[in-house]
Amino acid sequence: MRQLGLWINKRKTTLRMFVNLILLILTKVLSAVVPDRRFVERRLRPFLHRLRGVKIYGNVAIGDDVYLEEIYSHCVEIHDGVVIAARCTIIASMKGPGKIIIRKDAAIGAGCVIVCASGQTLTIGEGAVIAAGSTVSHDIPPYTLCGAPRIKAFGKVTVPLTMDQEYEKFRRGLKPMRPTITQEESS
Repeated sequence: MRQLGLWINKRKTTLRMFVNLILLILTKVLSAVVPDRRFVERRLRPFLHRLRGVKIYGNVAIGDDVYLEEIYSHCVEIHDGVVIAARCTIIASMKGPGKIIIRKDAAIGAGCVIVCASGQTLTIGEGAVIAAGSTVSHDIPPYTLCGAPRIKAFGKVTVPLTMDQEYEKFRRGLKPMRPTITQEESS
């Protein structure tokens, strides 16, 4: 009897994963077909993600190509007023399910990656703003602006990395850069 129960649970999980995948594909396909961007971001995508099991409370805006947890979609919680820009990735399952909570009025910039470890809860506080291109793996306090440090140069390229160039030649051609001393540091 126990084996039958395990078999049924496995089938339910497989079926749920299949349905979630279809809904995920629909979010992309229907977004391309419907001309009203505002309707797509604020109504259609949140509706389809709710069907997938994502807990969405109130009005949210979800941009193009946003990936919300596929297998453990019920582990993502998004509150009223949240704006998620294009091409963000939100993953609540690093070697098992965790939980991601995005509180009221938070804003997530384009291309951000939010990832939570197994058994952990990652919370993005109310009114927090995450700069574009950031990777978040720990809690963000409420009303905090955060993001990656500014881009900096690591080395000098002597062999350009082109389509026809071998990666090893490019790598061997890299020369380390000496840190530059700014006027503020020298005084």
